[in-house]
Amino acid sequence: MNEVDQYIAGFPKETQTLLEQLRSAIKKTAPKAVETIKYAMPTYVLGRNLVHFAGYKNHIGFYPVPSGIEEFRKELSVYRGGKGSVRFPLDKPLPIDLIIKIVNFRIRENSENTNNKSGKR
Repeated sequence: MNEVDQYIAGFPKETQTLLEQLRSAIKKTAPKAVETIKYAMPTYVLGRNLVHFAGYKNHIGFYPVPSGIEEFRKELSVYRGGKGSVRFPLDKPLPIDLIIKIVNFRIRENSENTNNKSGKR
């Protein structure tokens, strides 16, 4: 059992199901991303931090950095959140299609940032 498996196992079954759905969507969308724990939550790294998520008593926190929230502000407006986070309530299905769009956006963004740092464009 790896660190993320252990993290998810610490939640009630219903929450575990949602966390696994989110994890699966991220892994399918970003298969080359490295799965780890950073900031005490599951994190996916592709060159740089891609996205994070965390379980809470009443919601799943999803952290695609501020640019990921800003880019999808309209679609995310139905959820509570902050500058770099969104809260998905535990009593509603996860918006998997939207999560996939956000992860794809972050993959492109990380790729552009990595290319810019090495002088490529």
